[in-house]
Amino acid sequence: MLEHLANYRILLGSNSPRRRELLSGLHLDYEVKTLPDIEETYPCHLRREAIPLYLAGLKADAYLPFLTGNTLLITADTIVWLDGKVYGKPAGASEARQMLGALSGRTHEVITGVCLTTQEKQKSFHAISSVRFAVLDKAEIDYYVEKHAPFDKAGAYGVQDWIGYIGVESLTGSFYNVMGLPVRMLYRHLKEWER
Repeated sequence: MLEHLANYRILLGSNSPRRRELLSGLHLDYEVKTLPDIEETYPCHLRREAIPLYLAGLKADAYLPFLTGNTLLITADTIVWLDGKVYGKPAGASEARQMLGALSGRTHEVITGVCLTTQEKQKSFHAISSVRFAVLDKAEIDYYVEKHAPFDKAGAYGVQDWIGYIGVESLTGSFYNVMGLPVRMLYRHLKEWER
């Protein structure tokens, strides 16, 4: 369905196995390229969707030296947003438990910023999903953190993991956005690329 992209070398700039899985679902030929130690800090005045959009763009900038004339780069960043606060990747088990405790019994937003970049142009967009968590007890939080080590996940959880099975009461918006890549929206933007 995306034959007009056949002349592009499509790069996914991501370490995330979930993003790889989701992009593969679009039946695109693509390569994964990862760079070590990409800075992931943002100006403190940024709020909500401005944060993952900024970080997706920052990641894209790091890849610019590797882009040739026919390269189309996809970068993304996901955050959890609750009460005006960002919940990114936890630094360790203690912070993961704190994050899950804060999300317990509440509704939060999962926001992903995506950046499509070539040498000539850049297009950014974002998706927002709302997730309602059931009340999680300490034993459930401890079990999840110990068994799943969710330290590479925004908000310290993967919706596709055990915690999603037992903890997510409802979800509004894209499920795949909560996993880390809003594939329907990405497909639409790729479909419109250069048309």
